[in-house]
Amino acid sequence: MDYPKTNKIFTEAAAQTKAEHYCAYQERSQQEMRDKLYEWGLHSLAVENIISRLIGDNFLNEERFAKAYAIGKFKQKGWGKMKIKQGLKLKRVPDVLIKKAMQLIDGDEYLLTLQKILIKKAALTSEKDAYKRRYKLHLYALSRGYENDIISDVLKSSDL
Repeated sequence: MDYPKTNKIFTEAAAQTKAEHYCAYQERSQQEMRDKLYEWGLHSLAVENIISRLIGDNFLNEERFAKAYAIGKFKQKGWGKMKIKQGLKLKRVPDVLIKKAMQLIDGDEYLLTLQKILIKKAALTSEKDAYKRRYKLHLYALSRGYENDIISDVLKSSDL
């Protein structure tokens, strides 16, 4: 029988070092780091001490994380603003920082990305009925996190 691997850390100094490496590898939210520290078996006082030191040493920065997350998910995965906002809220990023991160997404590039996604999906859709085809494309774009009115505008302006 396989037992789950436990990554228990018993000293705060060791956890601090490991947390710094964890944050240096990739941008992290405070909540992600907090969850990881609890997973490592630390108690709440040690967790909060480590989090405050990571913020002080600029290993953790919520604004930097929100911007990197928004741009990364948009450019790499083609996510829409609604899905990105939802992801940031799940990571417990404050609404003010979410708004700042959303402003980094260029409107023209956003529409162009949606259009590319819809064209790619239309090529894979075998539906012959034009109404059902548009409906399927609309649902697909909604699932990718794009706004209803923008999807409608793009679908009307193109022959998909």
